[in-house]
Amino acid sequence: MSLINRSISIVVVFAAVSLGYAQLQGSKPDAQPVQHPVPSVQDSETPAQKDARMQWWREARFGMFIHWGLYSIPAGTWDGKQIPGIGEWIMNNASIPVADYKALASQFNPTSFSAHDIVALAKSAGMKYIVITAKHHDGFAMFDSKTNSFNIVAATPFKRDPLRELAEECSKQGMKLGFYYSQDQDWTAPGASAIMRDHHDPVTHHWDKAQDGDFDTYLHTKSIPQIKELLTNYAEFPVVVWFDTPTPNMTPERAAEIVALLNQHPNLIWNNRLGGTYKGDTETPEQYIPAQGYPGRDWEACMTMNDTWGYKSYDMNFKSTETLLRNLIDIASKGGNYLLNIGPDSKGVVPAPEVERLHQIGQWLSVNGEAIYNTKPTLFGAEAGAFSPTEKDKKGNPKFIPTWNWRSTTTPDKIYVEIFTWPTGSFRLDKLPRKVTGAYLLADPAHTPLKMTQTGDSLEVQLPAKALDPIATVLVLTT
Repeated sequence: MSLINRSISIVVVFAAVSLGYAQLQGSKPDAQPVQHPVPSVQDSETPAQKDARMQWWREARFGMFIHWGLYSIPAGTWDGKQIPGIGEWIMNNASIPVADYKALASQFNPTSFSAHDIVALAKSAGMKYIVITAKHHDGFAMFDSKTNSFNIVAATPFKRDPLRELAEECSKQGMKLGFYYSQDQDWTAPGASAIMRDHHDPVTHHWDKAQDGDFDTYLHTKSIPQIKELLTNYAEFPVVVWFDTPTPNMTPERAAEIVALLNQHPNLIWNNRLGGTYKGDTETPEQYIPAQGYPGRDWEACMTMNDTWGYKSYDMNFKSTETLLRNLIDIASKGGNYLLNIGPDSKGVVPAPEVERLHQIGQWLSVNGEAIYNTKPTLFGAEAGAFSPTEKDKKGNPKFIPTWNWRSTTTPDKIYVEIFTWPTGSFRLDKLPRKVTGAYLLADPAHTPLKMTQTGDSLEVQLPAKALDPIATVLVLTT
């Protein structure tokens, strides 16, 4: 994930460095279409075709990210020292030589991994799709790759393909499945990008010759062949390909070779992190929720439950269920999806605090899910907060100050108001853009009508003395 480790804010923070190119690639439409060496599906499809291709994803709103690989063995510690930074970056942050890192494969035997349990966990959380790291920046493939032997089947005592097992379980349990693939950075493949280490050990000042080589050779002998394997070897999956951290090595011409493969799967959804000026389908704010979403663009906020993506044994800084759930509601109110991460340990076990929080989110969604799934953004907007007239962010722009009283999502015939701070007596909306015909609380099984008063464009709804849910109680307005 991120190019650097950062402390994680609960609500709205600045993107990590890896978001720099995402923003450069365009959260706003270009004045003139980019002329790509190989046009992508996105370059030529009609709005109706795009709507049909993106329909399931837009309805889903909530997905599971899984960061899992060899980095779960050191789990944040190397040579007896706790290494600062996110878990999956330990090879880079601890300047571990290629040979030493690759030797971890002989220890990787996640016998407690259960694809059935992972998919069942995602379902119980109310998630609609899963994206798992097929190959992260360390170059280790978590699938049976015939292209390169540094993979979980050929190089470990485990000898099993977790991606195949997940694909089978997703088919059985009705879950969508996507693959994360680090197309550019690969710290163990000769010639691939290693942008932070730059092949250099800051302690010994020696170059790691194992990283020397030609990028085009890496691209043509490992990256593109492995992407082809992922696109063709798992039946109906993947439905999503999640690229990450392109460097200047990923020129338009090189990216076009990957796009030519992606175009062979016209229903595929892929993000804005391929590189080479290709925007893909989705904006990918990392570890923050944009103040106003990305109007006119599909977007997906990817976020962790603690401070790391890959497993770190001592990172216990888990966000509360309240924070995670309100993040989901906030994101949905701005028209985005929430890709929430789990980081299994070296045995394949999902940390208990992550399981607990996912079950709790799922309990809320089992009652209130219709206010999240297949909804459109708020008809209001000011409820999310406002830009400060005096405070500036690190780029010198007005700082967004969020407020956390309520959010809203919509469907053609309903307005959902997710109330965080329960008001005394009544809830009022000014300048309501629709005529309201009724009101009730979604968590009330009887949907008892609530007394309401409409005056011009404003509406006041009488509420019970206490909220039905301490995190968020949903008021439904039929329109």
